[in-house]
Amino acid sequence: MPWQRQVADVALEMIVDPATGLEVPRFREIVVTVPRQSGKTLFTLAYELQRALRWGSPQTIAYTAQTGWDARKKLIDDQVPLIMAGPLKAALDRVYRGAGMESVRFTNGSRIDVLANTATAGHGRIIDLGIIDEAMADTDHRREQALIPAMATRRTAQLLITSTAGTQASIYLLAKTDQGRKAINDPASRIAYFEWSADLDADPYDPAVWAACMPALSFTQDIETIRHAAETLPEGEFRRAFLNQQTEQDERAIPQNAWLACCNPKTAPVAPLTFAIDTALDRSASSIAVCDNQGRVELVENRAGTSWVVDRCLELVRRHKAGLVVDGYSPAAALIDRLKNGGLDVTTYTLKDVGMACNVLYDAILDKQISVRSHTRLDEAVALAKRKPVGQTWLWARTNGDADLTPLYAMTLAYHNATNRQQTSKPRSKIY
Repeated sequence: MPWQRQVADVALEMIVDPATGLEVPRFREIVVTVPRQSGKTLFTLAYELQRALRWGSPQTIAYTAQTGWDARKKLIDDQVPLIMAGPLKAALDRVYRGAGMESVRFTNGSRIDVLANTATAGHGRIIDLGIIDEAMADTDHRREQALIPAMATRRTAQLLITSTAGTQASIYLLAKTDQGRKAINDPASRIAYFEWSADLDADPYDPAVWAACMPALSFTQDIETIRHAAETLPEGEFRRAFLNQQTEQDERAIPQNAWLACCNPKTAPVAPLTFAIDTALDRSASSIAVCDNQGRVELVENRAGTSWVVDRCLELVRRHKAGLVVDGYSPAAALIDRLKNGGLDVTTYTLKDVGMACNVLYDAILDKQISVRSHTRLDEAVALAKRKPVGQTWLWARTNGDADLTPLYAMTLAYHNATNRQQTSKPRSKIY
């Protein structure tokens, strides 16, 4: 692809070293940051092979990834099959697959070795080309500290750093991005920096923006694939993966664009109805939500405290002859006895039920199978929601003290019970 050719043409420029009269690479370090699935793996392999087979003398290449295991998988499982499938197979001598000894040996004496991602991994080694792949995973400079000293005696050595943008935790890549952008304006710099990304203020859902920052678009990626990713992924993850923009460490659990697609101010649940309640951990707020068996949801109440919840539930459930769901392991469980004493038939969810309900609601939002009456408090809860792994499933995490998740939990329970556990019948009347 053109972007790969551009990087190769510049990164492999040669100059004469005035101190020795030897021909050496113009750039000692090459930094390439592109969106996901842009052909980075194939470019890296081609660069490795050019060094191994066309340099004129046996070369030692060290390949690293975010972990030693990831490096092993990339080299042995991804790159070696590509070599074996083409004419360069004849240049192979042997592939070592044993744990801790993974390497590719060539008949001319060159080799590609997997190197662990530790600061001491390169001790005692002499390296001609060092590869730091997936630099976004690094929270320190340990891989670079392992490689650069091992390249010190090689005047023609190069360090190739490749990655897609990371998060605020990507300390190493952030430093390399800052250095690289400065190097562009320094004619004497030995750093060649390449970045394909969208401006931070660009519309992330504009196809024109995609075309400007995705170098593989129309080559190995098509517009409909990107459109699907934009509809499915959280906005932050889409920005990072496809627009190559640094994002916050924590992302929305429910994609904003998917959520907004499900919101409608005219949504009105109709009987038969299911109500659900939830209460905050500190009992500072409670919510009541309602859903019908067609997946139409509304937040009925969101108020401070808990003293009002039982009376309001008695009123709503009796008036609409509806069901009522409560998470038996939530703070709202303390209200179950009073609700039953009031004559209500309460469906109590187990931890397993709640996990299932969270997953069902999440899928329904992504698949646009739910219609939600717009409500500010519900929007806020959805925006702040995070996942908490529990066994083999997950729940909405209640650990954020700034987030009132009671509207989301009430909606989750009401939707699951109404659409998965209630008998379908014809609508009778509008709510309220």
